[in-house]
Amino acid sequence: MLELFALSAAGIAALMLGTWVLSLLLRNASIVDIIWGLGFVLVAVIGFAFGDGYGPRKALIAGMTAAWGLRLSIYLFLRNAGAGEDFRYKRMRAHYGPRFGLISLFTVFALQGALMFVVSLPVQVAQAAGPDHLTWLDGAGALVWLAGLLFESIGDWQLARFKADAANAGKVMDRGLWAWTRHPNYFGDSLVWWGIFVVAASEPTHLWAIVGPIVMTILLVRVSGVALLEKTIVRRRPGYEEYIARTSSFIPRPPRRTPGGTAATPRH
Repeated sequence: MLELFALSAAGIAALMLGTWVLSLLLRNASIVDIIWGLGFVLVAVIGFAFGDGYGPRKALIAGMTAAWGLRLSIYLFLRNAGAGEDFRYKRMRAHYGPRFGLISLFTVFALQGALMFVVSLPVQVAQAAGPDHLTWLDGAGALVWLAGLLFESIGDWQLARFKADAANAGKVMDRGLWAWTRHPNYFGDSLVWWGIFVVAASEPTHLWAIVGPIVMTILLVRVSGVALLEKTIVRRRPGYEEYIARTSSFIPRPPRRTPGGTAATPRH
């Protein structure tokens, strides 16, 4: 297992170093967001090629990880095409000035590479060892993963359709899944990784790999997901405070009732 960890770490390091060099040439650190999903695909491929685990489980976990990573990277590539550098990196670039290129190697690319290694631990251990047969946990994990993938995919599709309608410019997306949670894409993302962990848990000694989905969920809720996005969106989007008041930030649930006692309904 240690050899597989080393191979995964080396693969991630090479990928992030190459992405950093490309970001310098393009003067756009945002490409790291697109590479994020592909990094997990790389880890899954390395595990499938070199792991000593049960073949069908290796194929299952590799397929689950690759489907999620490829969907995410393709979606971000299409969404961000021609949009320029993300405001987060622009702010860092303005703060550090000429030093940003070197500083970004550690604060952006190396950091994301380290997080990628930790989050992908369930993928690595599931392919390194485990029972020589499929268990009910493999099936349960696949179902949780599928629910998460569908949830984030449908959420992204609904948001894209909403933004494509010029009549919705400046409005709050509060329809479909977005009426039940302010961030269906982030919730689905988290669910995907909990499903992958459940597959890894087919081997009881792998339970420590729960650190992977825990770290991913914390990132999505407290660091780079919900918390970061909502720091500025209230100022930029009229009506968002009311949306916050009636809609769960992460875990889906029916909209809260208004002070008048009736359930808030999406605007059309």
